Amino acid sequence: MPAEAVDVARLQRRSWAATPALSGAMGGVTADETVRAWHEAITKPPLAQCRVLVAIGGGAIVGFAVTGPSGDPDAEPSDGTIVEFVVDEDTVEAGHSSRLMNAAVDTLRADGYGTATMWLPSDADGLRGFLVECGWGTDGAHREMGVDDDSPSVKLVRMVTDITPGES
Repeated sequence: MPAEAVDVARLQRRSWAATPALSGAMGGVTADETVRAWHEAITKPPLAQCRVLVAIGGGAIVGFAVTGPSGDPDAEPSDGTIVEFVVDEDTVEAGHSSRLMNAAVDTLRADGYGTATMWLPSDADGLRGFLVECGWGTDGAHREMGVDDDSPSVKLVRMVTDITPGES
């Protein structure tokens, strides 16, 4: 819902602030600009298959995921991606991560994708462990992401899973 843009922006900014390479990206973007960007992503996505999903716990947004087609240069038309997956650390034990991941995969599958990909920091051991438990694995692809030449970059690895009906 468009009204959820404020809470999604707040959760994203808190998550990015905890990652040195991403915290620099927030410096040039105000909280209001972040809310406007999320509002637009929710109300006017760039493609029909781009979706913002939220996890709600205790009446508040405790997580979000963004799904859509893969933009990777080696992607097949059947490759969807989870662009961002954030769950408030204080609520992870409540099962919100699993429910949100299931919803993201179901959404990708409903949009006609047979494979799901997701890039994550190479040192995100907790998230990687969670994905492995969910049936994901690395495919050997990696890249680096940074805001500019002066800021630290983040090494990313790509995770992948088959989401063909009856396969996941």
